[in-house]
Amino acid sequence: MQLINSTDAFLLASEAIELNQSVAKVAYIVAAVMFVLSLAGLSHQTSARRGNLLGIFGMVLAIAATIFGMMMSGYLGMVIAIVPAVIIGAILAARVPMTGMPELVAMLHSFVGLAAVLVGISSFLESGIDVPESEHLIHNIEIFIGVFIGAVTFTGSIFAFLKLRGSISGKPLMLPGRHLLNALLILASIGLGVWFCRVDSSGVDSSGMVPLLIMTGIASFLGIHLVMAIGGADMPVVVSMLNSYSGWAAAAAGFMLKNHLLIVTGALVGSSGAILSYIMCAAMNRSFISVILGGFGGESSGPAAEVDGTVSEFSVQETVDLLDEAQSVVIVPGYGMAVAQAQHSLAEVVRILLDRDKLVRFAIHPVAGRLPGHMNVLLAEANVPYDIVLEMDEINEDMSSTDAILVIGANDIVNPAALEDPNSPIAGMPVIEVWTAATCVVMKRGMATGYAGVDNPLFYKDNTFMLFGDAKQNVDAILNKLRE
Repeated sequence: MQLINSTDAFLLASEAIELNQSVAKVAYIVAAVMFVLSLAGLSHQTSARRGNLLGIFGMVLAIAATIFGMMMSGYLGMVIAIVPAVIIGAILAARVPMTGMPELVAMLHSFVGLAAVLVGISSFLESGIDVPESEHLIHNIEIFIGVFIGAVTFTGSIFAFLKLRGSISGKPLMLPGRHLLNALLILASIGLGVWFCRVDSSGVDSSGMVPLLIMTGIASFLGIHLVMAIGGADMPVVVSMLNSYSGWAAAAAGFMLKNHLLIVTGALVGSSGAILSYIMCAAMNRSFISVILGGFGGESSGPAAEVDGTVSEFSVQETVDLLDEAQSVVIVPGYGMAVAQAQHSLAEVVRILLDRDKLVRFAIHPVAGRLPGHMNVLLAEANVPYDIVLEMDEINEDMSSTDAILVIGANDIVNPAALEDPNSPIAGMPVIEVWTAATCVVMKRGMATGYAGVDNPLFYKDNTFMLFGDAKQNVDAILNKLRE
């Protein structure tokens, strides 16, 4: 009788586990659909809020399904891991300013990479899934590739974080023969991969950990080298590419764990990040491959042209008078606006000008700020109407017929040297041609170079005037005088 009861209990437990896993798979399918709809929503400003909500709902559903699917084994461990993570994530998200979002995103990418490395090593030491003998080699390849991508993402994201934070220089580090070095590192990793698969599949011993750890070290150095060789002006592309790497790392972890949702989600993030990076490179007239291997700030055919001349200054009152007289106004925001948190006051200035029947528009460069879409998010936060926020390609041809342009905290994206000086480190990069307007006012704290470290001849042109000082204080002063 006791044996029968034990058998029944085992069968019931097995059926419960199978039911939980079936429910989890259905939930994974729903979550995957939510993620696809989320990406579709994020493709346009008016639907971005809905896209975010769908993504949040999909992730909550995926986590809940994972916990439910493991309820019979490891439930307590999942809770212990998730609760502190939720608390830490909520605190960080609540405290980080908009100017710190690029750094936070880069750091989150590093966590994904580190997770892929740890999952790969743990899967090699003790696989948490049943791997048939015929699939053992494929599983080892999944482990090796997953650890490689994860290590590159981990260290690359950390150094991107340090560059964005300003802890290390944004100038590219050009080691002699860096491309050859990268190629040798990749070839060495491939050789180690062959060693790893042959040693482990032989079944003689477990010394496959040696090539796996050596490759992890090589991939970690490769991630550092790739990011350090990329100049500051390319950092938005770097963040986008690291987003793609983190997606592929997650997909690799999904293959190692045989988790279909991780595979789907990782593929979505990886492919969308790669597509976004390619679009940004095309908008900057840069080769996708050259940016990844070390873009701006590299070699040039000769010395850049010297920038000199006389700077003309404007006062707040002169700026207000210019806005009063102008019929068409274009505002070009940059990272300086984000640092000063001037977007809310600027939105009020725009409303006053619109009420006075003036044509007011924003010109957004693809790499303005430190993150793709950084300026769009700031302006949306200040409730600036979407229909007056235009991309560079949509508005550049109207610059010559614009009466007044306000450049707020931008530098590299309005630098005429990109078009006029073939030896400039940013030569060939499409920029917003503000100097073709009747009058251009540039708000800056001083005459320092932008993030790319390139001097800007715009500041010395006859129709350009500098309004020095904190952007928010100047915008507040302009707002008060317009109200008067």
